[in-house]
Amino acid sequence: MSRKVIPIQVVGSTTQQEQPMAGKPKWLKVRAPMSKEYQNITKMMRDLKLNTVCEEASCPNIGDCWKQGSATFMILGKVCTRTCAFCDVATGKPDEVDPNEAINLAKAVAKIGLKHVVITSVDRDDLKDGGAGHYATVIRELKTRQPEVTIEILTPDFQRKLDSCLDTIMDSKPDIFNHNLETVPRLYRSIRPGARYFTSLRLLQRAKEIDPNVVTKSGIMVGLGEEKDEVLQVLDDMREAGIDILTIGQYLRPSQAHHPVMKYWTPEEFDDLKYIAEKKGFGMVASGPLVRSSFHADEVFQALKLR
Repeated sequence: MSRKVIPIQVVGSTTQQEQPMAGKPKWLKVRAPMSKEYQNITKMMRDLKLNTVCEEASCPNIGDCWKQGSATFMILGKVCTRTCAFCDVATGKPDEVDPNEAINLAKAVAKIGLKHVVITSVDRDDLKDGGAGHYATVIRELKTRQPEVTIEILTPDFQRKLDSCLDTIMDSKPDIFNHNLETVPRLYRSIRPGARYFTSLRLLQRAKEIDPNVVTKSGIMVGLGEEKDEVLQVLDDMREAGIDILTIGQYLRPSQAHHPVMKYWTPEEFDDLKYIAEKKGFGMVASGPLVRSSFHADEVFQALKLR
């Protein structure tokens, strides 16, 4: 049985903010999704039995993205085998993998008229290959049916089966390989207890080693209790791993059962992080309170190609 609420124990001290923040600042307010495009995409996803991370992770940008005809597909079901303290995706025993998912996803891409597709998934530690084979099937189906579409994947870390899983995925030739580091190493024990910082970093580095032409991408959230110096060290680690695109956004607490927001970073602070990251050599940087890994992903990718 899946569940949406998880008990949180904050491990480790932080000098940045000792008490959780209360009340969102004005720059984080968004309108409820009501557009016709939003309603049409919602119906289509239900008809084709597809999931989106936009819905399952309660993304604040869902109204904006779906109005523009953009959605991030979530494959391999909607129940995750991990219990991350920041995430609103349900945790529990996953369902069987849908054998028609690749075909249905390709149909949805054609109906929406997407030119750039973002595909992510839940963690599937229960599967021998972590779901890598299914990723490859989805990518190949899309390339066969929609060869003009660029494909961005946002994968799990494939803990303890990295090399074989990564080889399987990279052999299917995605255009962008994305995996989020999410936070600073010190907070992994409380924020991503099932993950390891250097495993995630190595995954991104290895993807570039296998295919030097693939664009690599990663993102972090701020507001979890990190210090600025820790964030800057993560940026250095990312550049050392050859990551091309960086996203930085504000953590928003999905419920009282999740990790509290320790700080709301201001738009000016996000601008400062963007400036620093660009100086460090990232090809493209998206930094702002409402930035998420796949927000305006097509625009970011196109901008990178024009540089």
